Amino acid sequence: MATETQAKEKLTIQQKQLENRGRLLVKCPDKPGIVSALSTFLHNHDSNIMESSQYSSDPENGTFFIRVEYHCDELLAKSEQMEKDFKEIASNYSMQYEFAYPNERKRSAIFVSKEPHCLMELLWEWQNGDLDTDIVVVISNHEDARPIVEAVGIPFHHIPANKDIRQQVEAEQIRLMEEYEVDLLILARYMQILTPDFVNHFENRIINIHHSFLPAFIGAGPYERAFERGVKLIGATSHYVTNNLDEGPIIEQDVERVDHRDDVAELKKIGRLIERRVLVRAVKWHLENRIIVEGNKTILFH
Repeated sequence: MATETQAKEKLTIQQKQLENRGRLLVKCPDKPGIVSALSTFLHNHDSNIMESSQYSSDPENGTFFIRVEYHCDELLAKSEQMEKDFKEIASNYSMQYEFAYPNERKRSAIFVSKEPHCLMELLWEWQNGDLDTDIVVVISNHEDARPIVEAVGIPFHHIPANKDIRQQVEAEQIRLMEEYEVDLLILARYMQILTPDFVNHFENRIINIHHSFLPAFIGAGPYERAFERGVKLIGATSHYVTNNLDEGPIIEQDVERVDHRDDVAELKKIGRLIERRVLVRAVKWHLENRIIVEGNKTILFH
């Protein structure tokens, strides 16, 4: 694995390359002229569109979604004025919008319990420079992952958790999230239910991996129940956490084919591979501002 110093050097190079790049996400009622208005705005601010993806739920009475990535020389100096100038267009088209800047890296926390496979995949991607975030802390209700985390120089906090002390546990977790200035929480097989108070602190900023192809087998023991039903496909689902258990907006899913020869242990082994890749994809897309949440669904711009 790459050392912490190598990771920091790679990060510095990447940030320099991204200083003049911006992203704009827009959601508004659909009507003619939106794309033209956005293109003209960027052109008038000496910006070159590098990537653009759009979607309309209904061209006549629907909602329009668009993600634009652009390059602009001296963007760091110009961004504040650009955002001010954009307010008039946003008002004319009743836009909900977000400007994002890739050089401003998000700060992520990972929550994990005993199974380390998703945590290790995230750390591997991060060390390779392929996960565009700073992993600033790992929190666990078990000590198992401490050696893995501390070996790469990330702070590890062990906070025992169960339903009887959940309020105290979450108060300490929220305190740590604020101390580390966390933007994104990643539940890498964190096997505890979060309370509404905790979830409301981080709306659309908690990404979970569930070890089944939702909405099938919500809750605990999905591999056991999948085996009992004799399923021919098993999968994993990454989604934003809401106060409805395993029913938040889905970001990514994947499956593998299985058959009657596969017992529960084999299903879990196959499932771990799916979980790892599904969670990493979802986290990457969030960090790249490729997701707009619409109700209990996501609009995803690959």
